[in-house]
Amino acid sequence: MATDAPPPSKEQHKLPSTEEFTEVQQSAEFAELRRSYRSFAFPLTVAFIVWYLLYVLLSNYAGDFMGTKLFGNINIAFVFGIAQFVTTFLIAWWYARHAGAKLDPKAEAIKTRMEGGA
Repeated sequence: MATDAPPPSKEQHKLPSTEEFTEVQQSAEFAELRRSYRSFAFPLTVAFIVWYLLYVLLSNYAGDFMGTKLFGNINIAFVFGIAQFVTTFLIAWWYARHAGAKLDPKAEAIKTRMEGGA
């Protein structure tokens, strides 16, 4: 099995200059892309950190509450712990959908223009 990299593409892209990068970074289009990302990522990050810290604080300071059995040997702490994993995967899935619908098209348009394809 060969592990050699494929030959470079015959299609050559123009490398943007420092001034072009600076111009794009200051453009309204890039500001909108950055705003779209931040308006999604920052609130969700804060919410998840609060949710995680709630779990940790309850585990440390509300042992009786967290030890409350719901059914069988399943208690509130176990359910909250599993919910941490579930919310992690849900946020990752939600971000992937958001990025695919809102961020990737804008980023691709900027990239294409920067590489001289538009």
